[in-house]
Parts: sequence; structure tokens; C-alpha cells
Amino acid sequence: MPSIHLLPDLLINQIAAGEVIERPASALKELMENSLDAGSTDIAVQLEGGGVKLLRVRDNGKGIAKNELPLALMRHATSKIASLDDLQRVASMGFRGEALASMAAVAQLTLTSRTTTPSRTAEDAHGWKVEAIDGHISEPIPSSQPQGTTIELRELYFNTPARRKFLKTDSTEFTHCDETFKRIALSRPDVAFSLQHNGKTVWQLPAQTIVERIAAILGNEFGEAAVSVERQAANLSLQGLAALPAYSRSTRDAQYFFVNGRFIRDKVASHALRQAYQDILHHQRHPAFVLFLDMPPEQVDVNVHPAKSEVRFRESQGIHQFLFHTVQEALSSPMKDSAPPQTGAAANDEAAGPSSHPAYTPRQQPISFDAAQRQATYRLWETQTGEPEGNVGWVERSDTHHASSQENDGYRDAPPILQKTEHPLGYALGQLSGVYILAQNAQGLIVVDMHAAHERIVYERLKAALDNERIAAQPLLIPVSFYAEPLDVATVEAEQETLHKLGFDLAPLSPTQLALRAMPTMLKQSESETMALEVLRELREYGASRALTERRNELLATMACHASVRANHALSITEMNALLREMEQTERADQCNHGRPTWFQMTMNDLDKMFMRGK
Repeated sequence: MPSIHLLPDLLINQIAAGEVIERPASALKELMENSLDAGSTDIAVQLEGGGVKLLRVRDNGKGIAKNELPLALMRHATSKIASLDDLQRVASMGFRGEALASMAAVAQLTLTSRTTTPSRTAEDAHGWKVEAIDGHISEPIPSSQPQGTTIELRELYFNTPARRKFLKTDSTEFTHCDETFKRIALSRPDVAFSLQHNGKTVWQLPAQTIVERIAAILGNEFGEAAVSVERQAANLSLQGLAALPAYSRSTRDAQYFFVNGRFIRDKVASHALRQAYQDILHHQRHPAFVLFLDMPPEQVDVNVHPAKSEVRFRESQGIHQFLFHTVQEALSSPMKDSAPPQTGAAANDEAAGPSSHPAYTPRQQPISFDAAQRQATYRLWETQTGEPEGNVGWVERSDTHHASSQENDGYRDAPPILQKTEHPLGYALGQLSGVYILAQNAQGLIVVDMHAAHERIVYERLKAALDNERIAAQPLLIPVSFYAEPLDVATVEAEQETLHKLGFDLAPLSPTQLALRAMPTMLKQSESETMALEVLRELREYGASRALTERRNELLATMACHASVRANHALSITEMNALLREMEQTERADQCNHGRPTWFQMTMNDLDKMFMRGK
């Protein structure tokens, strides 16, 4: 057996590189974070070959003194911590002192820097440069360099071909670098960033507000589909934007979560945020968000992963509850407190570049309302005798609106109610194919999926009722008897208390016969037998405890589906308007119980484009 011996420094650093520098994107992350720690306000990145052939980061930070340049490339050399107490309160992005030494072991590294110290000697009048190849560090030599630091890596893993062969194509490696760049750029909107790849400018981001930075990187569509998240509790603060479910993704590519400015992926945070969307996200879709959690550094351990991409919260349960309730509350804001989102052509106009995105305005903006003006100027008339079928109604304009104004885009002189209203969903005009409600609001046309919308309303009512211990029941004048499996009959006998909480009064008539004597007031009697059997199946398979806890939402969603209006069910104008008003008062009414949208808006501009008006 070989004798125990110390490993050479180069091999030690090459082993460390396998943990810290997995690919060019890993090196880019470390270098950009070092630039931020140096107080830089402008960071420029240049890549070639996906970052494998060349990775250069230039900043205007405080720089590194001549005598410290060789030390900066040595393992476990850092200016950011000096004791265990410092480590427990570390607020800088980098602190391990491993990254540069690891890079110097697996790439041809050049480090050039000039400090911000006022010039006192000839040495301070210019920058200094050191080079490292195979772990050998050169002596500093003078170099032309503005204030700040430039680090250049060439031919990553040139001396460890076994590692280099695991790198992917240049395109793939650049995609990872681009994602790393975006994460760091999002974390510091006050800093200007630029990125070039193979001589082509990919990103040019000036210092800007966080809203502008989010819009620049994630695009207009995200900003228009997001709600503002902002809450402070004790020493915790959460801010950012969370997209509504209509913007959900098939992957997690639009999830950015930062703790004290550091992008992380954390199981506690991920679970909390997923739970916040559980009631409104469709199937296997993933939410989108940009959220910033700020907390005292000593309450989070960032020293649990070599790449610092994971953290450990001291009070993980409290963090989970804080994230869950904050985001859930932001997503649950009733529509009456919101300006209606645009999901027509205007909201998806991709012609506008990122820089043209206006500052984001949170949706929680109350709309002013003049009730007297509404009563005086707005009337909705149902179909009149002798009118053709389908002519469901019209808006009566005020006396000051002349017929001639309807020519040459006169419809923009809308009645005052459509300019100043408390109802984001407007007023019903009629039904389309017995499935959709058509309504008019201040922006234009609203289309509502009546079954999906009513399903959400009933579902939220059922949840609220069960939270208050019992769903209201209505006794049946004549009990409904129906066939049931013996196991269903046994379940009725064993779960009477649970059934009463759910609004059902069931009694066995025989080993295969049940009688329904009362049912939830929200359900329709025509659905009573089917609904009772589904509830019994749920109780039989999962037990009362699980059915009322972890399976509660699934159970209530099934009940809501049976209680909702069906397609081809004719509604009067009054009933349609009642449904619209209930939607505006209901949390999460933008989506049905399965995460699909319940309504969308087509503005007058959208319609103008479709009909090529003005062209």
C-alpha cells in the first residue's frame, strides 16, 4: 500500500476546481461576484466559444494592490473574513478564497488591476499584471489598466482533458453563462452590466430601477402578468414580482429567488412558493417570479455548498410560512382591488424591445367610481321583441354623445360608466355558444368562461365554509335514495361527523342502498347522487383525516365542479352580471381550480389591429 503523503498544491487546486468551477458559467459567477464585492458600478463580460476559449470580466471596482496580486491567486486567501464570527455574518458574495486559485489551476489566467488609492509613487500611476499557468504565478509587471480589475481566463481545463471533455457545445455553455449573467444582473440593478459573445453584444444594461431591470431581462409580458409582492415582518423583508398563473411555464426557467442579494435554490423556499401557487396553477406548470428576501446574515448559513448556491436557514419553518403567506396573499387579491390585466394583442406585442418597457404599475390599484353618474348614463337592455335572435343588448349613450361621433372612431367617446367604473369586468352583453359571457368594460371586450369562473367562486366559498368548521346544508323535502357499494354504506356509518362537516346527511337504507336527506346548499340536487358517491370514495380511499387536511382542496374542487353552471346553460343578463360581480369579489378568480384562465381582455386597440382600422 502506498505511503501517506501530502498532495501537491496544483493538484489540490485542480481537485477544488472540480467542485467550484464545474463549467465556464461557474467561473463567470465567481468573477462577477468578486467584482460586486469590490464595489464596482460597471461590469463588462466578454466570452468566446461559450466561455471555454475566453472568459474576461472587467470592472471599475477598488482594485487590488501590486503586492497583493500574487496572494489573490493563492488558495484560501481572502479579504472578506478573518474569524468564525465573520463567517457567521458574512454579507459579501465571495468569501472562501478558493475560486481564483482553482481557476489558475485549470486555465491560463491573467489578472490585471489598478487600485483607487491616490497616486503617490510611480507604481500607483498604472496598473499591474500577473499571469498564472499550471499553478505558477509570475511576478507583477506594469500594465495599462484603468481603475478596477480585469481577469481573463483562456482555454478552460486545457491541462485537464478528462474534465474538458465533459463540457458541452459552445452554444450550451454560453446558455449557462447567459443565465448566470442574468441572475447576477437581476440581483444588482444599481450596477451597469454588459455581455458580449464572440464579438456580438448580447446585453447592455445601464444602472436602473429593479422594475426596469426585471422588465429588461424577463420582458414586457412578465411585467404585465405579475403582481407586486412586498411585506415586512420583524426582521424579514420580501419584495419583488410574482407572475399570475396565466404566465406559468413548462420549466423553472423564470424563477429567481434571492437571499440577501444572492441567487439560491433552496428546498424550503421552493416548497413554500410552490404551495402559494397550489390552488391556481395548472397541472405540471411552474410559477414565475423574481423575489428578494432580506434578513440578518447571521440567520442564514451560506457556507453549505462550494458554489454557494444553497443556504441553510436557522429558522426554516418561520421562513417557509413567511414566504407562503406573503406570496399567496399577493396572488389572492380580489379583482375588485385590481386593474384588469391585458391578455390580448397589446399584452403580447413582442415588437417592443426590453428598453421600451414602462415602469411596472402594481395591479392593486383601486378604480375611482361615481355611482350617480353610472345610474344616469348607463342602462343595459335585454333583447327586444322583434329584434333578430342573438341581438342581446346594447349600451344607451348619454345625450351628449351624438350619432355622428360614431363615425371616424367615435366609439372611443365611450359612455362615462366605461371611463370611470368600479367594475373591472364591466357589464354583460350576452352569451356565446352557451359557454362564454361577453362583457364590455372601460378597456374594451371581456370574455369569460362561465363554468370555470363559477367553479372558482363555489370552490372559494366551500373553503371558507369548511374553515368555519361546517358547510351549510339544506334538507331535502323528499330524500333521494340510490344504489351504493357495501363499502360506501360502511363508510357512511363510520364517517357521519365528517359527512356533516361537508354538508351531507346520508343514512343507510339497506346493505346496498343509501338515502340522501340533506346536501350542501351550494350544490345542485341534480348532481347530488354523483357528488355523494365521490365524497364517499374519497373518504374510503384516504380516510377522514387526510380528506380534510392534505386532500381537502382536491375534495372541495370536485364538489365545486359539480356545483358550477355547465356549458349550454342559458343565463339572463342579470345572472351574467351577478356572476361578474362575484368574480370581482372572489380571491384567485383569474384562474379556475385547475389553473386555467377564467377570463381575458381584448382592448379597443387589439380590435383595431385585428380589423386594420386606421390603415
